[in-house]
Amino acid sequence: MIKQNETVLIAGLAIRTTNENGQSAADIPALWQQFFAEDIMNKLPGKTDDTIYCIYTDYEKDHTRPYTTLLGCRVNAEVNVPGITTNVFTGGKYRVFIAKGAIDDGIVFKEWLKIWNADIDRLYTTDIEIYGEKAQDKQNAEIPILVAVK
Repeated sequence: MIKQNETVLIAGLAIRTTNENGQSAADIPALWQQFFAEDIMNKLPGKTDDTIYCIYTDYEKDHTRPYTTLLGCRVNAEVNVPGITTNVFTGGKYRVFIAKGAIDDGIVFKEWLKIWNADIDRLYTTDIEIYGEKAQDKQNAEIPILVAVK
């Protein structure tokens, strides 16, 4: 878990996408597929553990405009591998939501729908999904979603 005011390095694959016209619904699953197909987890030198982070950042405005998705792992130093993006994140104040259930039932997307419709004072700086040990049970997964708030 990323704590408030903690600085972390995440290295992995990044894409620029948008929720407009369902673009992210195609782009983000493709990013996950590429991440596993290219065995990115095992190509990251200095990886601190096997937790996967899906980070949403560089929002143009809010969740209706373009943003960057970075799918990767925590590392202890910048990774200089072609095609790999390393980004530094400074933990802020987050509201934590937990997606629970079978991953194949779209629990993460369903939780995002709730977040998008919730009356919360979002910052649109950095939002984080954490795929740790509790995400390994595909039928009874628990995936924390940290949403940056004011």
